[in-house]
Amino acid sequence: MLYYTDSIERLINSLTKLPGIGRRSAERIVNYILGADRSEINILSEAIKKVKEAVRFCKICNNLSEEETCKICLDSRRHKDMVCVVENPSDVLAIEKAAYFKGVYHVLLGSIAPLEGRGPADLKIDSLLQRIKQDNIQEVIIATDADTEGEITALYLTELLKPKGIKLMRLGIGIPMGSNLEYADATTLSKALESRRPI
Repeated sequence: MLYYTDSIERLINSLTKLPGIGRRSAERIVNYILGADRSEINILSEAIKKVKEAVRFCKICNNLSEEETCKICLDSRRHKDMVCVVENPSDVLAIEKAAYFKGVYHVLLGSIAPLEGRGPADLKIDSLLQRIKQDNIQEVIIATDADTEGEITALYLTELLKPKGIKLMRLGIGIPMGSNLEYADATTLSKALESRRPI
């Protein structure tokens, strides 16, 4: 049996809490850290601390930002009357890579997941309703994931927004059922946005 020092074992256990990192990957990362220059590891640890201290949610759309308002919301070239509703900031990045959408975003910071005890009140839905009212939003594209939680969230938003008389759309072809938006390629996302459909 292989034995590590207490500090190495603690680091391995901490790394395995990261998504996609199993014990073997954690061990490889630790071996890299042990072999790297101290200055390189200091840069890495400082970068991690800086991200944790500096990054916050945009006060308008809940996207990641180092300022009070994110770069997308501040961009005067964006169509402010068209809002794409996504679950997470990583979904914003995925759609932006497609370079098709020219509106703005609203990040819910999750999805409705009854089995995990997450309901509509746990999401940023109230601020979406305020934006629709205050900013004269004409079109809302619901771009939640095509999994069970994403579909439940889309259905809830549809029932909530339909009476408001705005153009309500759902991503069209291109996003397979059961998949997450952040893993879709740029062409697929571009096609999905292009073929969005009314709900």
